Amino acid sequence: MSVEEQVRKGIAFASRRYRARKYIAYFQSFTNTYAPVETLRTLYDSALAHSGMVGLSVGTRPDCAGDEVLDLLASYQEKVLVWVEYGLQSAHDVTLTSINRGHDSACFARAVQRTAQRGLNVCAHIILGLPGESREMMRETARFLADLPVQGVKIHALYIIEGTAMARRFQEGVFRCLSREAYVDRVVDVLERLPEKVVIQRLTGDPPPGLKLLAPAWTLEKGRNLRRIQERFEERDTWQGREVPGASQGE
Repeated sequence: MSVEEQVRKGIAFASRRYRARKYIAYFQSFTNTYAPVETLRTLYDSALAHSGMVGLSVGTRPDCAGDEVLDLLASYQEKVLVWVEYGLQSAHDVTLTSINRGHDSACFARAVQRTAQRGLNVCAHIILGLPGESREMMRETARFLADLPVQGVKIHALYIIEGTAMARRFQEGVFRCLSREAYVDRVVDVLERLPEKVVIQRLTGDPPPGLKLLAPAWTLEKGRNLRRIQERFEERDTWQGREVPGASQGE
């Protein structure tokens, strides 16, 4: 399906379901900067040519965002809101090596700095519940992000898809997935350590259609998961940014 077809389909869906009139072109899955700059320009221009487009969000890897690509993305800022999304997943290099991420945390930090220098908004993706990570390690990932010029964060629960390398490790008993309640607590832990100004764009996620989920089943219950996160904030009498050094003490 071409970019034009995908955009038309997305606009039709959002207009019908949400009565939307303004849209962000979201290049979401995979590495959306892995092509010659002129190819990328053609793709981005095609998406933004549709009526009602007010933003461009591009998901990629921190090791696939060279200066020419960032300059291209920065060139759109006069016309639309631009976000660049980088997958960090964890601030711990031992974890990144274990999951074959292909870059380290320093690479991520450099990409964020280079992106922010151009005035672009940065959104970081992290995964809670990766094999071998303790609760404190997940808190450290939040602190790592808090020290960088990151404007948005998307939080994901680790879920296991049939046929993946992670699935083989899971089925061999190498690790266990977080329970819903453990995940909820870790989300709150993370948010306590992120500045209040950081926009939380996602609190949980579920697998795309067509993929078989092995575990944990609770990731499919998005509404219930979001309610439990809200309830846990109330139960712990806490708020986003509470554990950030020098932050206000709330109301």
